[in-house]
Amino acid sequence: MEHGEKQITVVDEDGNEQLCEVLFTFESEEFGKSYVLYYPVGAENDDEDDIEIHASSFVPNEENEENEEGELQPVETDEEWDMIEEMLNTFMAEDEE
Repeated sequence: MEHGEKQITVVDEDGNEQLCEVLFTFESEEFGKSYVLYYPVGAENDDEDDIEIHASSFVPNEENEENEEGELQPVETDEEWDMIEEMLNTFMAEDEE
C-alpha cells in the first residue's frame, strides 16, 4: 500500500476537471486490479469528519512510465466496494494511532 503526497486530476461526469489529493493506492489480487482512494484538494480544510472520499480502480499505463496512474475506471461491484471500505477502515485506524 502506498501512502504519500500525490495529486491526480479527475474528470467528473460533467467533464469538469478536479484536482484531488491521493489518500492511498493498493492492489487487489482477488480482483486483479489496482485501486486509488482520493478526495478533492482543499476538502481537508473544511470539516475533518465530512471529507467525501472517492475510489476508482485503475490499470497502470505501462507504455508511459511517467504517468503511473493509468486509466481511472469506476468501481463496478458491491464486492469491490466492500473490499475498498475494509481497506479504508484499516487505513483510518492505523492513521489515528
